[in-house]
Amino acid sequence: MSTGKSRAIEGRPLLIFDGECGFCSVSADFIVRRIRPRATVVPWQNLNLAPLGLSPKECTEAVQWVNPDGSLLSGNRAIMAMLRTAPALWPVIGWVGDLPGINVLARVVYQWIADHRELMPGSTPACAVESAG
Repeated sequence: MSTGKSRAIEGRPLLIFDGECGFCSVSADFIVRRIRPRATVVPWQNLNLAPLGLSPKECTEAVQWVNPDGSLLSGNRAIMAMLRTAPALWPVIGWVGDLPGINVLARVVYQWIADHRELMPGSTPACAVESAG
């Protein structure tokens, strides 16, 4: 039986998103079709989260990145990690987005979008989540 952990250990990181959120699903589709990361992009609802060290709450509040070694990144840091695995110029954006100062701005922008995702293109009523702060 394959778990999310075994998929990540097989050499492909996981980008985990909220599959019930229309905006998140549209974004994941864009990532797969346009950015083309070397990662498995999957809704958390299709995974056994416990072996990954994640909860449904964490995966509903922010996108999650699981490295092949099992280490985790969340939110804007997950997005930057994903970009670093993609072809073309995407890795440059991923590296720059993690630079001191820029990463603070990226975190603020990511959190604002996450907190207001019900207002984003492709959103559905399921996109509304309570703000963590």
